Amino acid sequence: MGATAVLKCEVLRASGIVQWAKDGLLLGPQRSLPGFPRYNMIGKRGQYHLRIENAQLEDDAFFECQAGQSESSDGIVSGLAFLTVQIPPSKPYFVMDTPTPWVVGKKYRVECVAPDAKPEADISLYKDGVDLTGATSFTTSGSKDKLLNTHAEVTVTALKSDNGRELTCHAKNKAVSQPVVTTVTMNVYYPPDPPYIIGLDRDEVKAGRLLVLECVSYGGNPLANLQWTKEGEVLSTTWGEEVVGQKSRNILRLKITPADNQAELSCESANIVSLSPLSITRKITVFFDPAELTLSGSLKAVEGQELTLSCHASSSNPPVHIRWWLGYKELNNTSVAFEEGENGGMTTTSNVTHRVSREENGLRLTCEAFNNGTQFSKIQPATLTVYYPPQRVFINSPPEDVPLRSGTRVLLTCFSTGGNPPAELTWFKNGREVSHAQPQTLSHMFVSRVLNLLLTASDNQADYRCDATNKAKKTMSAHVKLLVHFVAVSMKITAKQEVLRRGQEINLECLSGSSNPKSDVSWKVGRMRLPGVEEKPTKAVFGGVSVLSRLSLNLSSQHNNQKVICQAYSPVLEEAANTFYHLSVLHPPEFSPEQTTEVQVVEDDVATIPLMVSANPEVFSCIWLHRRQTLVKGEDIRHQWSDDHSLEIRNVTRKDGGLYTIKCENDEGVDQTTVELDVLYAPSLKPEKDPVFVNLGGTADLICVADANPIIPGMFSWKWLGEEEVEMGEETQEDESSLLTIYNVTRAHAGFYQCTASNGIALPASVEMQLVVQFTPVLRKGPQWSKVASRGDGTTTAELVCQAEGIPRVEFIWGKKGMLIDLANPRYEERTDREGSFHTSTLRVVNVSAVLDYAVFSCTARNSLGEDKLDIQLVSTNHPDPPSLFRQVSVTHDSVTLEWIPGFNGGLQQRFRIRYIWDKAISFMYVDVLPPDETTFTVTGLQPLTIYNFSVNALNAIGESGYADNGAVLTITTKVKESEDPMDDNEQAPSGVPTHLTVAFTVVFGVLLLLNSLGCFLGRKWKNRRDKTKIEGEAVVNGQKSEEDVSSQSTVSKSNKYESREKINTGAQRTLLIDSGSETESNVYESYTAFQEDSHYYYPAGDYKPSLGPHPEERRGLGVIPANLESHLYEDVGDGRVYQDTLASPLPPYPPFFSDYRQTQQAEDWRSPTYPQGIKKAGQLMDDQQAKRDYDLPFELRGELV
Repeated sequence: MGATAVLKCEVLRASGIVQWAKDGLLLGPQRSLPGFPRYNMIGKRGQYHLRIENAQLEDDAFFECQAGQSESSDGIVSGLAFLTVQIPPSKPYFVMDTPTPWVVGKKYRVECVAPDAKPEADISLYKDGVDLTGATSFTTSGSKDKLLNTHAEVTVTALKSDNGRELTCHAKNKAVSQPVVTTVTMNVYYPPDPPYIIGLDRDEVKAGRLLVLECVSYGGNPLANLQWTKEGEVLSTTWGEEVVGQKSRNILRLKITPADNQAELSCESANIVSLSPLSITRKITVFFDPAELTLSGSLKAVEGQELTLSCHASSSNPPVHIRWWLGYKELNNTSVAFEEGENGGMTTTSNVTHRVSREENGLRLTCEAFNNGTQFSKIQPATLTVYYPPQRVFINSPPEDVPLRSGTRVLLTCFSTGGNPPAELTWFKNGREVSHAQPQTLSHMFVSRVLNLLLTASDNQADYRCDATNKAKKTMSAHVKLLVHFVAVSMKITAKQEVLRRGQEINLECLSGSSNPKSDVSWKVGRMRLPGVEEKPTKAVFGGVSVLSRLSLNLSSQHNNQKVICQAYSPVLEEAANTFYHLSVLHPPEFSPEQTTEVQVVEDDVATIPLMVSANPEVFSCIWLHRRQTLVKGEDIRHQWSDDHSLEIRNVTRKDGGLYTIKCENDEGVDQTTVELDVLYAPSLKPEKDPVFVNLGGTADLICVADANPIIPGMFSWKWLGEEEVEMGEETQEDESSLLTIYNVTRAHAGFYQCTASNGIALPASVEMQLVVQFTPVLRKGPQWSKVASRGDGTTTAELVCQAEGIPRVEFIWGKKGMLIDLANPRYEERTDREGSFHTSTLRVVNVSAVLDYAVFSCTARNSLGEDKLDIQLVSTNHPDPPSLFRQVSVTHDSVTLEWIPGFNGGLQQRFRIRYIWDKAISFMYVDVLPPDETTFTVTGLQPLTIYNFSVNALNAIGESGYADNGAVLTITTKVKESEDPMDDNEQAPSGVPTHLTVAFTVVFGVLLLLNSLGCFLGRKWKNRRDKTKIEGEAVVNGQKSEEDVSSQSTVSKSNKYESREKINTGAQRTLLIDSGSETESNVYESYTAFQEDSHYYYPAGDYKPSLGPHPEERRGLGVIPANLESHLYEDVGDGRVYQDTLASPLPPYPPFFSDYRQTQQAEDWRSPTYPQGIKKAGQLMDDQQAKRDYDLPFELRGELV
C-alpha cells in the first residue's frame, strides 16, 4: 500500500480508442484519466501503460486493456491483469479475559489481535523477551473487505516475579519488513512479608509515658496495609508506603495509662490478596500510682474524745506503703490491709486511732502513700479540729427605764468571748426565736450579733434573750426589757343601718385599740370635723388602754361615696391612727356643676362630649337627643359611647354641630342637661365670578366667598400669580367675602389671581380667578415680521405671518399694494390660529412670482375695541440685514459676554460672527457664534486689563451683512485678574516715573491714537470715492461685474438698504451678492477685486460648522513675498484644517458661489504667465461652475429674466 504500480499495455497500429477497464468499469480514453486522480496512462506512441500512484486497498482488482473497434479493425481486449495490494497490519492490541492486576498463582488467558492486514499477519508473543509457547492462532474478517484480523491466544500463570515485567505482541506480514509491536506491563498482586515492631525494648513501662512504636512490613503488591490493635481494639489504621524501599510503616503514638497493664499490643499486615493478616504481639506491664488517696473519718471532736481515721489508696502497681503524721509527729497506732484493685493492681487501707486535746486544735494530719515501682509519693493532708465551749455572754442595749417611741430604730448587740468554734448567737423575744437578726460577726477576741428593731407596740416590756452555743454543746444566756410609747394599734367603725338614702340619719361607733399612753378620739367627714361622744378608757394588750366614741350624721347625696374618718390622737407622741367608713347613699342621677356646656372640635377630628353625672345605684341609663332626634347606638358607626356615658363622634362634620340633650335615669329618679357642639372647619372658597372681564383703564372687582367656621378678621389674602410685579390694588373683607379692587387696569394686570383664606383650622384654602383685560389688537413688529423672502420663479410658496395680541377675538384683513386680497383666489390661502390672547394669521402665497408678488402686503388686526396695521414686504432671498443694539452684558479679566438683536435673515438661516481687535494685534480676530441662532455669546481667551474693539455681523448662504449699528465699534476694557496685582505695593514702577506723569502720557497716547484712527478713516473714504469714480458706468453681466474691478461697490435701493461688508483685509475680496430689493432694479451685485497680485481670500462656509475658537489674521511668509504684501491664516471650524492665502493665486479652482462643499485652498499657481490669460481661465471656470450649480441659486439670481 502506498507504492506505485505500472500495468503495461502496447497496441500496435491502434485505429480505435484504447482504454483500461477496472473490474469491468472503463476508465476513459484520456491519458490523464479524469475522475481517477491517482491513475494515468504513460508511455510512448503505441504504449498505454496504466500508472497507479499511492496504491490503496480499493486498487486491489483485475484490470484489462481494451482497443476499441474502428472502420479498419475490430476491437481487442488484453488478458486480465490482477493487481494485489498488500496492507500491513494495524497496531496489535491485547484482549484479556481478566484485566490486570493479576493475582499470583492464578492462570489467565491472553489474546493478541493484529487487525486489518492483507495478507494475514503472523503473531509472536513474548514475556520479558522470552517467547511464550503454546499459543494458538486464527483469523477473522477485518474492518474492510479483503482485510483480515489475526488472533493469537496463550495461557499465562501469574508469578510473583512477573510483577512489572512486559508482555509483548509482534505482528508481521509481507507488507512490512519490521513487525508491528505492542506491549503491556503485567501487574501481579502478592501478599507482604510478616511485620515487626521497633521501639519497645522492654515489657515494663510507667503510666503516663508516651510510647512511639513503629510497625514495618516489607514486600507485597500492593504494599501491605498496617494496623495497630490493643486487646483486639483497632488503634491506628494510618500507614505510609515507601515504593522504592518496598515497605509499609505504621507509627503508633500511645499514651500509657494504668488500663494498659497486661494489655497485648498487635501489629497486623495484609493486602487484598492476603489469605489472612500476618501479625506480631507484645504484652506490656504498667507501673502506676494510685489514682486516689482518700482520708475518711471525722476530723472534728470535743476535747478528750478519741478519733478513729482511715486512709485508703486506690489500685496501684505495685501496692503502696502508708504512713500517718500529726504535725511533725508520726502516729504509729495503725493497721494495714491489701486487696486486689483495678487494672491488675492492689489497693491499700491503713487505720489510725488517737485521743485529742485542746492544744492539737488546728494541727495538720497527713496520710502518705509511697510506690516503690514508680518511686513516687502521694499525700492526703487534713486539719484536726478540737471543740471547747465559750467563756462569757453579755448584751449592749438602752436603759430599761427610758421610754422609746414606737417606730424608732433600736440596736441590741450580743457579745460572746472564748470557745472553739466561736459561739453561735441566737436572739429570742418572749421565748420565741427572732429570725430577722443580722448575721453574727467574728473578730479576733469575740463574736457579736446585732438585733435591729423597729419598735412596735408589741415591744413594750417584751423579754429579749441572747443564747451563745457551739459544738461543745454548752449554752450561756443574757436578758433585756424595753419601755415603748405607741399610738392605737387598731381602729374600727361600726354602723347600725344597712341601707342609706338621702335625708336619713346614721349612727356610728369608733373603737380605738390599745395605745400607750391614752389617745384622744375625733371624727371628720370630708374637710369638716364633727364632735363625738367618748366613753371611759379600758385596759388593753401590750400594756396600753382602749377608747370608744359615738357619732350621729344626717345624710345627703353629697355624702355618697364619701368617707367618715375616725382618728385616735396621742398628745405625747403627737401622732394619730385613722380609719374610715365608706358611705353609699342612694339617690337619683345628678349632673355635676362642672358639667361642660360647650365643646369645640375641628372638622374630621374626634369630638368627645363628656358626661359628668353621678347616681347611686350607679346602674343608670342615658338618652342622647340631637335636633330633637334620639341617637341610637349602632345606627351611626361614628358614634361611640364610653362607660361613663360620654359620647365620642369620629370624623366630625359640620352637620354634627348644635345642641345635644342628655336624660339620665335610675331606680331612684331622673335628671337631664344640654351641651352645645361647635364644629370648626377650614375655609372652602369659590369665586363670585370667574373670569372677570374689564376694559383697559377700567376698575376690576374680584370677589371670593368663604365657607368657614370661625370667620375671623384678616383671614383673606390675595396674590398675583404672574411673573412680573404689578400693583395689587385694595383688599377689603365683609363677613365671609373678600373684595380685591384694582383701579386703572393695565395689560400687566391680566392673568390669574389667587385668593387665600385661613382661619387657623387645617391648611389655608385657595382659589384662582382670572382677570381678562380687554384691549385693542397689538401686532408684533420688527425686522423678522416686516420682511419675508422667497424665490420668485413661480415654484415656491411664501408664508406671510401676522401675529397680534388682543382681547376680545381678533380678526385679520389682508391687503396688497393698498387693495384687499381676494382670499377666494387659489394663489392665496389664509390660516388663523389662536392661543390665549395671541392670534396668528398666516397668508400663503402660492407660486411666488417676482413680477406679481414682490410687493408690500398689509395685515390689519381688528376687534371691537380697535385695530392695528403692519406692512410686510415680500422680497427675494438675500444676504441678512445687520444686527442691532449690539451691547456688552458682562466682562471679566479674560472674557467678554456680548448681546445683540438679529436683523432680517434674508429668507435663509443666518449665523453670526464676532470680530475684535486690540492695540497689539496684527489684524482682526473672528469668532463664529455657536449655536448659529444664538444672540448672546462669550468671547474667551482675552488678556487682562486690555482694550478691545468688538463688532458683529450676520451671514447666510448668500452672503454676509454689514456690522451692527451701522458699523459702530463696541470698546471694552477687560478687568484685572483677581490673583494678580498689577503693581506690588512694595515695589516701584520699573521706569521710576511718578503716577501723575504716567497718567499724562496715557492721555497723550490716547489722543494720538484717536488722530491716527481718524486719518485712516478719511484716507479709506477718499480711496473708496476714487475707486467708485474709476469703475462708474461699467455694466453688470450675468450677475457679475467685470473681472477687472479693483474695489468693492454697493448700490442701495430705496426700499432695501444693505451696508457694504467689511472685508477681512484689503485683499480678501470676492464677488458676492450684497443687495436685492423687492424691485427689479435693486438686484445689484458687488464685485470684489479679484486679480490684484496681493489679493487674499476668505470664503464663507456654505453650511454652519461649530467654531473651534477665534480665527486670527497673522503675518506669515510663503515662498518669496514682496515686502509690502501680507498673508492671512484662517482656521476652518469644521475639520480643523488651516488655510493660508496664496499670493500667487487670485481665484481657487472651484469658486464657492452658494456651495455646500467645504472650500480648500490651492497653493499651486494655476494661471498662465500672462495676466490676461489668467483672467480668461478664471472666467471660464466660473461660468462652468455657475452652470453646474444654478439650481442652488434663488430664481432671480440665475441670470434669467422673470
